[in-house]
This record gives sequence, structure tokens and C-alpha cells, in this order.
Amino acid sequence: MPTASPQPTGTEWFGHPRGLSTLFFTELWERFSYYGMRALLVLFMTELAVRGGLGMTDTTATAIYGLYTFSVYAVALPGGWIADRLMGQRNAVLYGGIVIAAGHFALAVPTLPAFYLGLALIVIGTGLLKPNISAIVADLYPEGGARRDAGFSIYYMGINIGAFGGPIICGYLGEGIDWHLGFGAAGVGMLLGVVQYVWGWRHLGDAGRLRGREAAGRAQALRALWAGTAVLAGLALLLLALQAAGLLALSIVGIARAAGVIITVLVILYFAYVFLLGGLDQEERRRVAVIPVLFVAAAVFWSGFEQAGSSMNLFAERLTDRNVLGWETPASWLQSVNPLFIVLLAPLFGSLWLALGARNPSIPVKFALGLAQLGVGFLVLAWGSTYAAAGGGVSPMWLVVTYFFHTTGELCLSPVGLSSITKLSPKRLVGQMMGIWFMASALGSLLAGLVAGLIESLPLPQLFGTVGLIAVGAGLLLGVLSGPVRRLAAGVN
Repeated sequence: MPTASPQPTGTEWFGHPRGLSTLFFTELWERFSYYGMRALLVLFMTELAVRGGLGMTDTTATAIYGLYTFSVYAVALPGGWIADRLMGQRNAVLYGGIVIAAGHFALAVPTLPAFYLGLALIVIGTGLLKPNISAIVADLYPEGGARRDAGFSIYYMGINIGAFGGPIICGYLGEGIDWHLGFGAAGVGMLLGVVQYVWGWRHLGDAGRLRGREAAGRAQALRALWAGTAVLAGLALLLLALQAAGLLALSIVGIARAAGVIITVLVILYFAYVFLLGGLDQEERRRVAVIPVLFVAAAVFWSGFEQAGSSMNLFAERLTDRNVLGWETPASWLQSVNPLFIVLLAPLFGSLWLALGARNPSIPVKFALGLAQLGVGFLVLAWGSTYAAAGGGVSPMWLVVTYFFHTTGELCLSPVGLSSITKLSPKRLVGQMMGIWFMASALGSLLAGLVAGLIESLPLPQLFGTVGLIAVGAGLLLGVLSGPVRRLAAGVN
């Protein structure tokens, strides 16, 4: 593997450590591959087999989508643990990128076993790469402060450039030529990211390397990893044996529902443990009490937002008029609208929060605004779908306006989420609470897949309208409760 130099090398990159460019382009290509493949996933699964798809029902396809996106977030926890105790963030990113590329190339093979193998590999690789590349960015700025914040802003721009380009290129190849060619293009993108990461390795210095104290416990951590893997493998084999014997009836939708229940119960038990046995003082107890409120709000938000790749993608494919000068544009291209809005609007929102100064909305108010705007977006789409139900395709602008409101909602809720968790958590529990925050995204993504499956049984105005009203209602409720929640936060803004 590449050898690290003791300190970052080379000149600065736009006033930042040269290593930032390495991480910027690695994450750009990783997000290119992730969102390029995601834009095709549900469309490919629901396409008829005679047209190269898998011929699945909408309910099954969206449940698989929900389990996949759930897993991508959930494995960030073991991925971070493996990097911290076994290989360091640097190697975790490298191996993760290689595994992700292998997963996309597996999807390019037109067989069902290769499809499921590809999804599994992408999940594993993302768990290694995604949480750890951000940690390396932070490591480049040991002094912290405003320069680190500016570095992360540049880094996040790379994320959205990749998320914009992926659906454009992979969508054109996948929908217009061959589905597997689109998946293969996502793999090529990730491979380019790995190559330039290895090439730019020398610019990272010591950032992301396994520290001496961490390396000392490597053998014990490795035993724990093998033990955990053995337990999971044994459980999977047991379930398969029960299924084969006819003692258990497993289905994709059933597994997704069970996963949602299990995660919810585990989160409730965790918060109960922290409150009852966590040794919190009075101020810590008040602040930690805010986190379950934000957890629920975030899960509700992502359960709507993550339908972009499922129900909203199916709406784009089946019910929008995408003809431009006689050529039908790929439905997956509409997946690029959100990252484009992020690139355009994020600087405006950042300037707005700074300009408001002391009048800057509190944490619960920003969450409430995010939920309300998500709901408004779905109500717009419910309105547009009434015209689609009457026959004929509707203008893609219904989806563009919906994505606009979803983006403004995301810019209110998402950036403040991670920051608020670190501020509200006791120092000794920050890592665990960050894991809980990832679980909110995972649970929301799982619910998004399950809710999207109702597209088969509910009229679209009713489906999108119900999601919109729930989101708006949750936003209004949180807005009403923002005063008591803010007081519980005890000065955390």
C-alpha cells in the first residue's frame, strides 16, 4: 500500500492543505457512483425482464431500495469502529473505494446473484469509506477553527458536484442504452476516485493514520470483529435453514418492516439506559432529552426526502412529459435537481444565518422549518399528480418545484443536525450519540422505501398528500414545542 509521509506535502490548494484536493475528488467520484447507481436502481428493478430489468413489483423494489439505503447509513458505525481499531481511516477509505467499485461492476453483470452481491459490496465499501473520509478532512486541520469549516464547505461542494453528475451520465447510459452499462459507469467513476486517491496519498501526511495507542489493541479488536462476523453469519444461516424447512416465511417487505421495528426498539432502550443508568447530572439530562426529539424529527424528514430515488423516481418515469425537441430525456436526470439546488442555495443559506446574527432561529425551529418545507414539497407533488391521474404526462416542473422545497428544507435541518448532537451530548457520549444520529437517517431511509411501496395500492394524490400533511404537521408540532425544547437545551444554540 502507499507509504505516508510524516507531514502533508506540496503547495496549498486554494489556501487549504494540498491533501484536501485528494479527498475532494475521492468523495466527488464516490458520490458520482452512489447517486448515479441510485438513480437507476428502482427503475431497473421494476422494468420488465424482457426489457432488461428484473420485473419486480413496486412494493418489492422499493422495499429493497429502503433496505439498501438503510444499510448504507447503518454500516457507518462498524465502518468507523474498524478504521479506529484495525486499519486507520486512510486504509479504510482505500479498501472501501475498491469494494464499492467491485460492487458496481458486479451490478453490471446481468444475473440476479450478481445484483444482490453488488448491493452488498457497495454497502460494505460505503461503510468503510463514508464516515472515515470526513474524519481525514478534519485531521488535515489540527488547529480547527474557521479554516476547517471553510475546508469542509469546499469538501461538501465536491459531494454535490458528484451527486449532480452521476445521474446525468449513468442515467443516460442506463436508461438510454443498457441498464448494466449505467451500473458499470458508476464503477468506472469509483475506480477513478480510487486511482486519484492513491496518486494523492502523499499529500495527506499523517492524517487518518492508525495511531500507536490504537494499534496496540489491534489483536483484541480483530478477535472481536471475527466473533461479531461469526455471530451474524450464524444468525443468517439459521434464518435460511428455518426458511428452507418451512418454519419461517421471510419476504423482502417483511424483513424491512422487522428491521424498522428492531431499530426503533433498540433506540428507545438506549435512551432509557442513558437516562436511568448513564450517570447524567441535571444539565446533561435536560440536554440529552432534546436528542430523542431531534431523532424523531430527522427520521420523519428522511422518510420523505429519501423517496427521491423511489416513489418520486417512478413518478418521473411514468407520469412526466420529458420530451425535449422530440427526444425523451431520462427520468433519472431529475435526480440531479436536488444537488444542483444545493450548490446554488447553500451559500445563500449560510449568508442568511450569519446575517441574522442573534435572531438566528433555534435548533428546534430550524428542524420545524425543514419538516414544513418537506411537507409543502409533497403537497405540490400531490397537486401535480391529480393532473397525471386524469391522463397524460405532467410537466417535470412539478418535480423541480418539489425538489426546491425539499432542498430548502434539507438546508434548514441537515447542517444543524450533526452540530447540535455534538453540542447536546455529554463529552463521554458524543461517539454513541453520533451513532444514534446515523440511525435516524437509516430508519428514515428504511421507512421511505416502505412508504414508497404504497404507490401500488394508493392513488398518488393520496400517497403524496398524506406524506406532505404528516411532514407539515410534524413541523408545526415541533414549532409549537420549540420554546420548551430550547429551554431544555440549556443555552445550546
